[in-house]
Amino acid sequence: METQIKDALVALLAAIKSGDGKTVAGEMARLDEFAAQGGATLHPQLVHFLERRSYAKALMFLGGETEIPVGVCGGGRPAKNRGA
Repeated sequence: METQIKDALVALLAAIKSGDGKTVAGEMARLDEFAAQGGATLHPQLVHFLERRSYAKALMFLGGETEIPVGVCGGGRPAKNRGA
């Protein structure tokens, strides 16, 4: 599921940049569904970013970044080892 989430995040951020509102809405709905479906199996920090629509942070997390900036939500602590 993480690969699908990453693909949706990349598509969403590209759509935001290009001003494609229809794709933005569709990808946000897709990401909401991923968060709802995978809430019990996804890493809690990833779910946190998706639920709060911190999409750039979610993409950083999936990319293996360990120093995600702290934001208003306070969820930007360095990612713990996610394992395999």
